[in-house]
Amino acid sequence: MAQPSDIATALIHHPYRPAEGFAATQPGVFKASTVFFPNMAAVRSTKWTDKSGYTYGVHGTPTTYMLEERLCALEGGLYCQLSPSGLAAIAHVALAFLRTGDEVLIPENAYGPNKALAAGELSGWGIRHRFYKPMDPQDLAASISPVTRLVWLEAPGSITMEFPDLPALVRVCREHGVLCVLDNTWGAGLAFAPFDLLPGSSPALGVDISVHALTKYPSGGGDVLMGSVVTRDAELHRVLQLTHMRLGLSVGANDAETILRSLPSIALRYAAHDASARQLARWCQSRPEFSQVLHPALPGSPGHQAWQALCKAGPGGAAGLFSVMVDARFSRAQVDAFCDALQLFKLGYSWGGAISLAMSYELAAIRSDWPSALRPGTVVRFSIGLESAADLQDDLEQALHLAFA
Repeated sequence: MAQPSDIATALIHHPYRPAEGFAATQPGVFKASTVFFPNMAAVRSTKWTDKSGYTYGVHGTPTTYMLEERLCALEGGLYCQLSPSGLAAIAHVALAFLRTGDEVLIPENAYGPNKALAAGELSGWGIRHRFYKPMDPQDLAASISPVTRLVWLEAPGSITMEFPDLPALVRVCREHGVLCVLDNTWGAGLAFAPFDLLPGSSPALGVDISVHALTKYPSGGGDVLMGSVVTRDAELHRVLQLTHMRLGLSVGANDAETILRSLPSIALRYAAHDASARQLARWCQSRPEFSQVLHPALPGSPGHQAWQALCKAGPGGAAGLFSVMVDARFSRAQVDAFCDALQLFKLGYSWGGAISLAMSYELAAIRSDWPSALRPGTVVRFSIGLESAADLQDDLEQALHLAFA
């Protein structure tokens, strides 16, 4: 090409290209909407669906492809798609597999926005939803109807932390030929293997699809919104790919870079969150202000035996989350005062970051019936960060004294 006469053109079309072979700790960050092709033959032959090439930024770049492959390794899947948030990943699955006249079953203790999606958009499109009791596989079996197309699983339940018998629920779905999708944000691919729930069984018993809010432990910083949908099934992945393309779902390269930078430490961080959470949950059991402590690894917590059968016993077998039931003798104002008195714990939603969080919930507003396994009172959920467990215990103690003394 002839040397351009104008500096603007020369800068845009400068011929220098970096040498090949650069390698460093962190992968490169590729930002693109437009992707260049060498010729029209390449335009016609290049495919993005098998990651053998690049066609347009929304369909993938080296940065997003690498993140997808590492997430497959984390969760034991073969195919992955990224979405701009965990809820977007949930919606991605719903829109890929549900049509007017279909039905989706959701556990009673599921993530609230999943319920809201079903009651709002899905209902408006003529897709029915019903709730089942996740701690009772027979209730799930009885709830499946001829129009049921998808069953959501969650382990443990949001806020109230009941841990279901996942293998039993998956078997029910298999027996009825219904797609089962797990919100695996809590397990994070570390506490248990979603696609191989009973290692050594043949054929492998696992969920069809795993959805993961990368916002939580894969990020670890409380500063990125992203979700993923992982599967081992090529046919399901193809359906998900086409829906992903038609919806224009994509993630920013810098957000993908942040997750890639955090992933190497996820197992260490997860184990640290877990160890501190168990220590604090056991301490909370000794406090008279709390009538119940809800943590799957604690004996007596709803679903403890199911957790014990599925997850690692030591650190890394549970996330850094637990809830307490503040005794019913205390008023809502007193519970609010306790939360407000916390200093190291910050009041906020989400979890998985370095800073510990607390949040009080009106259980009656998010559950149709009061769960039989829960005692009366007010629920407060804690997300344990990476601070010293001793310092967090001191913070809880001073707040309890101020609010309930």
